[in-house]
Amino acid sequence: MSADIDKTAEPQGTPPAGPQAVKAIPVRHYGRYVTAVIAIALLVAVVYAFGQGKINWHAVPDYFFDDRITTGVGKTLLLTVLSMLIGIVGGIVLAVMRLSKNPVTSSIAWFYIWFFRGTPVLVQLFLWFNLGLVFEYINLMPFYKDYWSNFMTPLLTALLGLGLNEAAYMAEICRAGLLAVDEGQTEAAHALGMSHGKTLRRIVIPQAMRVIVPPTGNEVINMLKTTSLVAQVQFAELFRYAQDIGTVSGSPVEMYFLAAAWYLILTSVLSVGQYYIERYYARGSSRSLPPTPWQKVKANMFSIGRPKGAVGA
Repeated sequence: MSADIDKTAEPQGTPPAGPQAVKAIPVRHYGRYVTAVIAIALLVAVVYAFGQGKINWHAVPDYFFDDRITTGVGKTLLLTVLSMLIGIVGGIVLAVMRLSKNPVTSSIAWFYIWFFRGTPVLVQLFLWFNLGLVFEYINLMPFYKDYWSNFMTPLLTALLGLGLNEAAYMAEICRAGLLAVDEGQTEAAHALGMSHGKTLRRIVIPQAMRVIVPPTGNEVINMLKTTSLVAQVQFAELFRYAQDIGTVSGSPVEMYFLAAAWYLILTSVLSVGQYYIERYYARGSSRSLPPTPWQKVKANMFSIGRPKGAVGA
């Protein structure tokens, strides 16, 4: 007897059909739409409120490149650079003193940081500016001797007030960066016969820069804005010149908007510089560097019109 063969059955060697593709339906986040609508409504309300005020907006572009304003911008940048230079150098010295095993130097550094971090910058500026009320002259014989009022100029007051205060913050930033380097690196350098100073310069500090650079960039931006306080000790910079122009022209609020616009431009430029410096020091810690802003723009431009999932050439 011969069994009937089902000719419609699939051959035994045919593999089973694979699973069908699942059609995924993205979850709808209605809360995001509501939040976006509320944010846009608040923005429109703020713009409308400012539009109703009696603000002479034409005064902002009229004085934007005024000689006094550009001079103030230059002095603001100069004060920022010099104050940060004092702060960085002083911070490195204080950080090394804090990490020293000598209790005297470590205690002196601790007291300095405690005092300058614990008092406001404006108070320190007024303190330096008005010390002439209790000290008639400064005597650093045989190096220097002069009346305090002649010695403590507005520029020197600003540099001391900002620079010495910044050194206290930079000391903690540098100390954190130095402590982030593994102690085995120092021990290996000493085993090779390198001195302590050479170990710091060639081994520890280059590795600590990855930790030090990001907060230092923030401190530079913060210093740029803090320079506006020195207008209270008779040093003329961007904010002081804007105040003077606003008083003479009868447009004080407009000049405050002008100063704010200049500060935004300067801080934006510094932020871009900070990004590239951080990217430079990240070369040894990440396999692939993050794209630069220009690379992001080019990638977005070339991706316009390309279907989703398409692979670029």
